[in-house]
Amino acid sequence: MRPDSVSRAFAARVALCVLGITCAAAPRLALAQTFQLSYPAGTNAGPITGRAFLFVARTDKEEPRQQSGPDRDSEPFYGVDVDALTPGKAVTIDPTVPGFPVASLAKLPAGDYYVQGMLLPYTRFKRSDGHTIWAHMDAGEGQRFNASPGSLVSEVQKVHIDPARKTAPVSLSLTKTIPAVPAAQETEWVKRFRITSKLASTFWGHPMSLGAVVLLPKGYAENATKRYPVVYTVGHYSEHAPLGFTFEGCDKPETPEARKRRLERTNREPGCEFQQAWTSGKVPEMIAVFIQHTTPYYDDSYVLNSANNGPYGDAITQELIPEIDKRFRTIAAPYARMLTGGSTGGWDVLALQIHYPTVFGGAWGLFPDQLDFRTYQFGNVYTDTSAYVQVDGSWLPREIPSSRTVEGLTTLTVREENQAELVIASKGRSGGQWDGWQAAWAPVGADGYPKPVWDKKTGHINRDVVEAMREKGYDLRDYAERNWKTLGPELVGKLHIAVGDMDNYFLNLGVYHMETFLESTKEPGKGPYYAGTVEYGRPLKPHGWQPWTNQELLKIMMAQVEKNATRQ
Repeated sequence: MRPDSVSRAFAARVALCVLGITCAAAPRLALAQTFQLSYPAGTNAGPITGRAFLFVARTDKEEPRQQSGPDRDSEPFYGVDVDALTPGKAVTIDPTVPGFPVASLAKLPAGDYYVQGMLLPYTRFKRSDGHTIWAHMDAGEGQRFNASPGSLVSEVQKVHIDPARKTAPVSLSLTKTIPAVPAAQETEWVKRFRITSKLASTFWGHPMSLGAVVLLPKGYAENATKRYPVVYTVGHYSEHAPLGFTFEGCDKPETPEARKRRLERTNREPGCEFQQAWTSGKVPEMIAVFIQHTTPYYDDSYVLNSANNGPYGDAITQELIPEIDKRFRTIAAPYARMLTGGSTGGWDVLALQIHYPTVFGGAWGLFPDQLDFRTYQFGNVYTDTSAYVQVDGSWLPREIPSSRTVEGLTTLTVREENQAELVIASKGRSGGQWDGWQAAWAPVGADGYPKPVWDKKTGHINRDVVEAMREKGYDLRDYAERNWKTLGPELVGKLHIAVGDMDNYFLNLGVYHMETFLESTKEPGKGPYYAGTVEYGRPLKPHGWQPWTNQELLKIMMAQVEKNATRQ
C-alpha cells in the first residue's frame, strides 16, 4: 500500500469511528514510528516497575525479541524505564528513546518491519547496606533481558516504518507472559540442588540462592564408602552438566569437517566424546561440580565479596562448598579441590584461588577476563581518560575496540557495547558484560546502584572508582603482586593459565602482564617462585582456546591432587 493510500484508509477509519461504527471493523493503520505499549488487566496484577522494550526486525524467522541483543548481529531494539506502570496505562517509545544498533527510530530506513513489545519487571530490594534499589531478579534464564520468565510480551505485528512521515502511533498490547524455564532433569550421573544463601539473602533483603550441578563418577553408587576429589567449574549460568558432559545428539557423530574446524579453535573434545570417556571410566574418578551464582546484576557474581553484589565469595566458600561436602562423598580438604573455568569462569577460578588460597588446591584459568586493569580488555583504565577513544595528541584519535576477529578486524567497539547496555537498562542493570564487571568490582554510588567506572554516554573514566577497584583486590595481578610475601607460599604450584594469542576480546594482554609478574617471583627477594604454568595458543588462536582436552585436564588435575596429598 502506497503512503497516499494509507492516509486515505486512516481518514476513512476515523470517519467510521466518529459515526459510531465499530473501529475494529476498519482496516488497521500499519505505518508508524511511535509505539505505545500497555498490558491489560488480568495479565499482571501490577503495578510494574521495570524496563519497556520495542524490538524491530527485518524478518520473522523468530520473534523480534529473540533477534536482538548486545552484539554485532542484533536487530534494532529500544528501551525505556517504567515506574509503577498500571494495567491499561501506556508507555511510549518514539524517536527520542535510545536504541541499538540503530540509535533512534528516526534513523531506521523506511520499510516493512516485524515489531514486538516487551515489559521486563524489576524486583524491589531493601538491602542491608541501607540502600533500596530496583533490579531484575534472575528467573533461571541467566540474566537474558529478552528471555526472562514473567516478562510481558505482545504478539508480533508487521508495520511500515517511515521516519519521514508523521503518522498515528501503533499500540502493542502485552497480552502474553514468558513462561518459566522448564526444570532440568536429574539422571544417575547428574544431580542438582539449590540452597538459600543466608549471607547473600541478608545483604539483599530477599531470598537469594546458590546452586550446583553435580556430575558423579563411574562407580559412585556401588562404592558407597569411597570419597572423591572435586573439580569445581565456574562461569556463566547454565543448567548443563560440567565439562560439556551430555548424551544429547550422541547418535550423530562429529563430521571430519566439523572436527577440523573445532581443532582449529580449541583442543576441547565434543561433549559426547567426553561423556563416553567419563561413563566408561577412562578418566580419573572425580566429582565435577558446576556452581550457579547469579545476582540481580549479572549471571555470575564474579565469586568475590562485592559492595554491590554482596558477600558471594564467603557464600560460596562457607555455605555452598560445605553443603556439597555434606551431600556427596567428597574429600573435604583443600588439596582435593581443583578449579577450572573459561572466560568469566577463567577469571573466577583464579580469583577464588588467589583470594581464598587455603580453600583450594589448584586453578586452571582458561582465557580469563582481564587479569590486569592496565588492559581492561584493551584500554588502560588507570591512565586513559576515555574508555571509548584513545587520545594521544594525534590528529587521528582511535575508537577503542572491544572485540576482533583472529585476523585483527574490529567487530565491536567499547562504545558500541556500552550503547547496547544503556538501551537494555539504566543504572548499570543491563546484565551485560561491562555492567557485570562494574557491579562486581565498583563501589556503591549514592543512589545505591554501582558507581560508574565511566560515563556510559561520553566514556569519561572515573579515576576514583578505578582506584577503589584496585584497592579491593579485583585487579588480580596487582593484588597478587602487592601481597605476594604472604600469598606466595600458599599459591606455589596452584596457578595455571591458558589463552589464545589472538583472543577475540584482547584477554591475552592481561595474561601477558600476569605472566611477567609471576615469572618475576623467581628473582632474589621476590619469592617464592610461583611454579605454575602459562600457555599460549599460536598462531591465531581465539577466545575459547585451551591446550588440552577435558580428559587430559582431569588427568593433570588428578596428578595435582596426588602431589598435594603427599604434603598433608
